[in-house]
Amino acid sequence: MTRLITCLLMFLVATPLAAQQTFYVATNGVDAGGNGTNAQPWATITFALDNVPDNSLILVKPGTYTGRIRIRGNFAQGVTVRSEVPYQARLRAAEAVLTIYNDNANIEGISIEGFDIAHTGAGAGALVVQIQDGFNRETRRITLRDNILHDSFNNDILKINNGASDIQVLGNVFYNQTGSDEHIDINSVDNVLVAGNVFFNNFAASGRSNPGNTASFVVVKDSNASDDEYLGARNVVLRGNVFLNWEGSTGNGFILFGEDGTANFEAFDCVAENNLLIGNSANMMRSPLGVKGSRDITFRHNTLVGNLPANAFVTRINREVDNPQIEAVRFVHNVFSDPTGTMADFSDTLPADLSLARPSNLLRNLYWNNGQALPFDGTDVLNISGDATRLEANPLLADPAAITTPHWLPGSNQFNGGFARIADAFRSLAETYGIPSAGSLMLGAATNASDSPGTDLLGRPRTPGSAAIGCCERDAGQLFGNGFE
Repeated sequence: MTRLITCLLMFLVATPLAAQQTFYVATNGVDAGGNGTNAQPWATITFALDNVPDNSLILVKPGTYTGRIRIRGNFAQGVTVRSEVPYQARLRAAEAVLTIYNDNANIEGISIEGFDIAHTGAGAGALVVQIQDGFNRETRRITLRDNILHDSFNNDILKINNGASDIQVLGNVFYNQTGSDEHIDINSVDNVLVAGNVFFNNFAASGRSNPGNTASFVVVKDSNASDDEYLGARNVVLRGNVFLNWEGSTGNGFILFGEDGTANFEAFDCVAENNLLIGNSANMMRSPLGVKGSRDITFRHNTLVGNLPANAFVTRINREVDNPQIEAVRFVHNVFSDPTGTMADFSDTLPADLSLARPSNLLRNLYWNNGQALPFDGTDVLNISGDATRLEANPLLADPAAITTPHWLPGSNQFNGGFARIADAFRSLAETYGIPSAGSLMLGAATNASDSPGTDLLGRPRTPGSAAIGCCERDAGQLFGNGFE
């Protein structure tokens, strides 16, 4: 047996993976007559995916590519489809721009990177990007990285649903969905990571009027019961994202777990950590963090800062229609700061909506209302006074009142604010509004190492047992951007 193992190891060392091959797509390319080289590129991404070997890189040359693009293929090592010049390959359609599902075969191991993706305009069909299982087929190991995903004119910008699994959404920018829908709808799935993204709305920047009726930026739920392999979205992590500039309806907020009033737990075993939630808008929201009909949801090391007009400054936890009682929602090592002193209500959490057997709680968070009294409402289960190890102090964070949104300016090939890459805009927001000044009581205040992620919003290491609460450490070595570009 030892000799067999030795021989196998020698074989693996002596047989390296094949070198990555590069292929090209261009607006003036030809599918049937091309060969995918730089000199003879193909015309479409779908044709390229149908013809490249595993471990390939497909570079898409600058230009506008119009019409639905079907992303398909099954790649063990993985294939990357990348805009050759960041954000200069523009993908547009009057329907779903990218559909990542196939009723005839599994889809696996594909990354989409560096594109500008949006609807063509009013009258488009639903969704900008959809990732889901096909009919009795699996869709998994899909990554969206460093893309500008914006301006849906019908429904969500990105929908991940119907049993998809192992999906990563990394280092993108999202803005301007339509109607009572989301930037990302994560619906009846397993193992989804949303990390290092920037979420906001600025309809005027896209030449659109603000209808004031859009829904949450990210919702995690299950609206189709047992129609797919999962009953309830599970193992979803929202890590190290930046949320700002609310322009939506008064009934929604930045993040929502559960939405549709089903009899099952709509989301469970989910975490929102290291996120920076910025209150810079005069538009009213319901609450920035919401939970409906879900269980085992943890909010940890998030920083919520700014003047945030809302029915509840932090959270609404409630049941609707057939929802079961909510179990075990935890808020640990977060910062909740209103530098204008207008925090009038902390939470909306009625006793009948929460389980007593598996209670929800607050533990070691920091609260600040610019020196004004912190709110208390005896009708709510979750009150600041119930956080026995809380801190009440100025976190020494910058006031984000004058913040600007990093929307894409195609005429100048940069993001508003002068940023060349999404990672640059992300880093600026994180450094400016997430890192506390010296002397902040946030620093070193985390008390439970098991409730602290290993890194902060900027990907910098946290010291176990003496981490800062909130999304960012102050002095943690080199800043790395969002780490996902």
